[in-house]
Amino acid sequence: MKAPSPALDITLCPACESDFEALVALRIEAMRESLERIGRFDPARARERFRSGFSPAQTQHILADGARVGFLVTRAQGEHLLLDHLYIRPGQQGRGIGAAVLQRVFAQADSLGLPVKVGALRGSDANRFYVRHGFEPLEQGEFDNYYLRPARAAP
Repeated sequence: MKAPSPALDITLCPACESDFEALVALRIEAMRESLERIGRFDPARARERFRSGFSPAQTQHILADGARVGFLVTRAQGEHLLLDHLYIRPGQQGRGIGAAVLQRVFAQADSLGLPVKVGALRGSDANRFYVRHGFEPLEQGEFDNYYLRPARAAP
């Protein structure tokens, strides 16, 4: 697993309703290449899908050295913690930011005694990222792969 640079300061801060436009733009930017590869890039559809499930209370900005570089959405769903969205701006990927954020998600899930579930677009680089970080294949949908990171006892 790639560790973040020791000098990289990763922080999370709450999102609010007025952040919607910036968040959807980042999501579209991050997903564009993968969606184009499978012929499903449609900014209007991506916007509508994100709007339908947008919950500021479950959304956090990811900051690296004070700059907004991504966001995540987690939802406790009874038997698991759903990592509904994790997007890092393409120019910021590969710096260990996603790995650092996953460690925080894992700590939250472990404190609740829950596994973490995530979905990734088939053919996306995110699939390798999640497997590399301990997620196990769960099922395959028409366009997405689903993974589960088993529950672990909190330290």
